[in-house]
Order: sequence, then C-alpha cells, then structure tokens
Amino acid sequence: MGFLSLFEVASMPILEVLLLTAIGAIMATDYFNILSSDTRKSLNKIVFVVFTPSLIFASLAKTVTLEDIISWWFMPINIGITFLCGGILGWIAAKLIKPKPHLEGLLIAMCSTGNLGNMLLIIVPAICTEGGSPFGEHSICKSKGLSYSSFSMALASLYIWTYTFQLIKSSCSKYMKEVEELLQEPNKDLNANEKTSLLNGTSQEYIDVVVPLSYATSEDTQIQPSVKKDEKKDESFSGKLVDILNVLLEKLMAPPTLGSIVGLIFGATPWLKKLVIGDDAPLRVIQDSVTLLGDATIPCITLILGGNLIQGMRRTSIRPIIIITIICVRFVILPIVGIFVIKTASGLGLLPDDPLFSFVLLIQYTVPPAMNISTMTQLFNVGQEECSVLTMWSYLAAAFALTAWSTVFMWILTSSS
Repeated sequence: MGFLSLFEVASMPILEVLLLTAIGAIMATDYFNILSSDTRKSLNKIVFVVFTPSLIFASLAKTVTLEDIISWWFMPINIGITFLCGGILGWIAAKLIKPKPHLEGLLIAMCSTGNLGNMLLIIVPAICTEGGSPFGEHSICKSKGLSYSSFSMALASLYIWTYTFQLIKSSCSKYMKEVEELLQEPNKDLNANEKTSLLNGTSQEYIDVVVPLSYATSEDTQIQPSVKKDEKKDESFSGKLVDILNVLLEKLMAPPTLGSIVGLIFGATPWLKKLVIGDDAPLRVIQDSVTLLGDATIPCITLILGGNLIQGMRRTSIRPIIIITIICVRFVILPIVGIFVIKTASGLGLLPDDPLFSFVLLIQYTVPPAMNISTMTQLFNVGQEECSVLTMWSYLAAAFALTAWSTVFMWILTSSS
C-alpha cells in the first residue's frame, strides 16, 4: 500500500469519530440542549448495561471458535503487556506531574487503556479491503481481521472493566475523601470574625474550583463509591481471601465483562453457537436483536464524548504537560515497546504464522485511549470534562500516529517474511 492510500485508510476511522464527536458537541450546546447533563448520565448507564455487552457478545459468538481461542493464546498476554507498560509509565508520569487528586487515576488510565475493540473493528477490515493490502485475499483477510478484532475487544473489556474501572473508582474515592476532609477543616485564623467563612481561604478556593466539576451536589442515581469509616475488618487470612474473592466477583459481574464471558462460551461451544448463529438457527432472533443493540454502542459513546467536551471546554483547564505526556506514552513509547515484544515473540515461535495476527498485536500498542474511560468518568461523576478534552487531543494525534506506525508495522512484517 502506498503512503497516501495508507493515510486515507488509517485516518478515515479517526475522522469518523471526530465527526460524531462534533455532532454530540453541537447537540449539547445551549442552543439545541438535546444532550443535557442528565441525558448524558442516563444514556451512559444504558451504554454500560445494555449496548456494550450486546456488541461484545454479538461479535464473539459469531466470529470466534474454540480453535481460535487456543491458537491465539498470546493475545491476552500481549494486551496485558500494553496495560502493564502503559500503567507503569502513567504512574511514573503521575508522580512527576502531580495532577489534581481526581485526575491521577484518569492519567494512568489514559496511558494504560487503549481502544482495543472499536478502533480495531474499524481499522483492520478497512486495511484488508484496501487495494494492495499485504495480508492476502480481501474476503479472507477481512474475516480473519474481524475475528482478531472481536477477540481483542472481548479480552480488552475484561481488562478495562476490572483494572481501569478500579482505577477510576479509586480516584473518585480518594477525591471524595479529600473533599470531605476539606469541608470539615476549621478556620484556625486568630483574626477571624463573624464575616469569615468557617473554612480557611485556601480550602474554600479549592472546593469552589473542583466540586462543581466532579462532586454531585444534588440527588441522582449515579454509581457513587461508598466511604466507610472506622469499620472493623477481619484481619485473618480467610477474611482477606473472602474480601478479595468478593471484589473479583463484583468486577466479573459488570455487564460488559459478562457479555465477554458469555460470548466466548457461545463462540467456543458448537451446539450453543448453532442455536443462535446462522440462517437456520432456531434462536437466531436473539443474535439479530443483540446485534441491533450492539450497533448503537459506538455512536452513543462518541456522541456523549462530544457532549462532555463542550462542558469541559467551558469549565476545565488541562495543563499542556498532561496532554503531551499521554500522547508521548500512547503514540511514541508504547509502539516502540510493541515492536520489541512482537519481534521477540515471533523469534521464539510464539505467534501463528500469519502476518495479519502480528499486525493486530502491533496495532494494540498504538491505538488511542479507550472511549469507555469516558463512560466510567460519567458513571462516577469524576473528571468527565477533563477526560473529554484529553480524549479529543489523543484522537487528533491518533489520526497521524496510526498512519505513520501502520506504515512502519507493514514494512517490518513484509520485509521479515
């Protein structure tokens, strides 16, 4: 593929996301007021509970088989490496940059959590169908690409809705705890008079700036972390084990994670697959209905992202160093790590003899941050405006980074074959 053709293929999916984001931003303006704050919160819950699990289940049950799962055993390890390396780099950046408490988890999440599902589902088949693709016949390449991308989406959802979900939740808990401490901090100024606030000047200023962004002051039905004080815990080994198992079970019961597990089970079990997949399947209406629901995931997430962006542009100022750090980690450092990992794994014979599979593994190091991070910030009502601004800059940079790195990856794979 020529450079211009590759640029068009790689940038079109990003431009589609940016276009939908712009539409969402326009819908959230005061002039239209269609995507209000309450509307976005409600829509986010529907995406979390219904649309995302449906998309993952529909993709996996249709394209993945047991043989595929066995032969692709290195993919979950590869995704784990992207999360590990990105998380370490994000943690180091957070210690050096010292962002506000409610942004620390968001910074680490942006560095560690890539869009390993939706972006691959768009990019990989598009590259397969492009003239001059180095990955073989178009229809076969597209079918395999969809399978790889669907499996990547399922595995990514397990990481995202456990590791990343916990990052955002912990950041929210830490932030709310600090807000409570500030609210309870008395004014110790000896010169205070009846006109002096009960809170000292520094704390009051901090609360005035931060609380409207990330602290719910009115009744709503959002997911909020519970803060438990002076709670006696069982310090025995069995008690700690039970606590760990309860937390793990809670994460596995998240709707997107359940959708991944059930989709893998149906895809890997032939008789279950025949029940719902195919023109002659007796329960094919289930797959058709789930597919219809899943198709709404990407548009809804992207429209919400645009709505949050308008609010973020009005009320949020992001230090440029945070934006630059995320772009450098995701589009400079991680792709280089990916080349080293995949070349090493290929040299050790750990990968299938399919350049498209290696290409997908390499792209996993290069995608922009996952849009589900925006859903999580909306669910916990913490940092959603900042998340929107960071995501906008990341996807703008991705339009160029994906093009450049795709060219490099294809050159590496074709020159080594």
